[in-house]
Amino acid sequence: MSDNERQPLLPDGVKKKTPLPWLQLFILLWVQLAEPITSQVIYPFVNKLVFELPISGGDPSKVGYYAGLIESLFFVTEACTVLYWSSLSDRVGRRPILLTGLFGLTLSMVAFGLSRSFTSVVIARCLAGLLNGNVGVIKSMMGELTDETNIAQGMALMPVVWSTGAIVGPMIGGWLSSPAEQYPNSFFAHVQFFTDYPYALPCFVVAAYCATAWLLTFVFLKETVIVKPVVPGAQRAPRPSIKTVLIPRVLIAVANYSLIAFLDMSLRALQPLFYTSPIALGGLAFGPSVVGSTLAAFGLVSGLWQAFAFSPIYERLGLKNVFVLSQSTFLGMFALFPLMSLAAQRAGHVNAAVWTMLAAQGVLYVIMDMGFSCAFIYVRASAPSKHLLGATNGLAQTSISVVRSVGPALSNSLFAVTAEKNLLGGSFVYVFYSVITAGALYVATPLPKSLEGYVGDREDEE
Repeated sequence: MSDNERQPLLPDGVKKKTPLPWLQLFILLWVQLAEPITSQVIYPFVNKLVFELPISGGDPSKVGYYAGLIESLFFVTEACTVLYWSSLSDRVGRRPILLTGLFGLTLSMVAFGLSRSFTSVVIARCLAGLLNGNVGVIKSMMGELTDETNIAQGMALMPVVWSTGAIVGPMIGGWLSSPAEQYPNSFFAHVQFFTDYPYALPCFVVAAYCATAWLLTFVFLKETVIVKPVVPGAQRAPRPSIKTVLIPRVLIAVANYSLIAFLDMSLRALQPLFYTSPIALGGLAFGPSVVGSTLAAFGLVSGLWQAFAFSPIYERLGLKNVFVLSQSTFLGMFALFPLMSLAAQRAGHVNAAVWTMLAAQGVLYVIMDMGFSCAFIYVRASAPSKHLLGATNGLAQTSISVVRSVGPALSNSLFAVTAEKNLLGGSFVYVFYSVITAGALYVATPLPKSLEGYVGDREDEE
């Protein structure tokens, strides 16, 4: 390390912030947006799709099982391959992997829209996860396009993109599915194709988005990994083993990232379930439109907050303080569920007190979302070397994909059992997740307050 690298401080003790490469970041975020859109565009119509497939036999009680399987397949299959794609990107470069992933997403969405059997739906959904290793690669590129002076500003944009996709994806799926039925006076009602394939339109629109992202990546995105040409007769360096990233600081960072993702996905699954359940069963009896508007408002405010407020808060409070604060908000959010239920049951309807607590839950949700940006920074900093950044992010993303597939199923099951057995007065599921939150706060204890002396060895960069 040179003297200049060891002394990056300006005379006044303030590091000069490096300008962000906005064009490259825009393309990268455009590519990232493809994942939440493709994973969540099916949510508004997947239950109806399953009901119409022969496998359900017209039995509504079977719909939830098969729909849940279809929804989780994306993350399950992604967990099987994301580490491979991320590690491969360390050797062949980031661009080829991103282009392969976008091609896979485009192909899978077209296939899903044309599927008329449960088998073809499953194959299309698995294809999306198996060919898509982009999330880990995108985080690696984000780490390579930023430095310690602007990483908070750059990483803060990633949760914004996820929140945007979580809003836009279901909107596309809800507005464009069954167009001949929804819009009987439109062009779509006169085209037999849209009657035969009622879910093709939203899938094709998302496929077109992925194709646009592929084109932008191919033409404009610059490679961030220098791939050394193979010299004839030269002995190839051995490929790094996955064991090289299984070191304490990486495992601690990944564990904290996984826990906040697990709690977040569990919360996201509980929210619509709690909001729509009858008041007598511990819910709020909201209709679909109210639930959609509430969750969209949470996502919109959170996205704006991350974009404009995270960086100054990070600089003022420090990385670990922001992360621990974000984790602790789950205690408040889970505690508010039984309190809202109690208030609604006593009033017999959703009154002002319930709406006030719902707003408080939204505020806590916005604060919680900052934890993801902190987790990204910790994972990036924990990589043993620059050449293992992809493998490190791949390990993290594999863990995230696993908890994203497990979290909703577990929380929904616990909610059902709690309501059916009236465990702890209907509060068992919330107590359970509060205990998990306390455990997550304990796991965060070893995280360093500052990244100084924590960032992985970069000797192999030169």
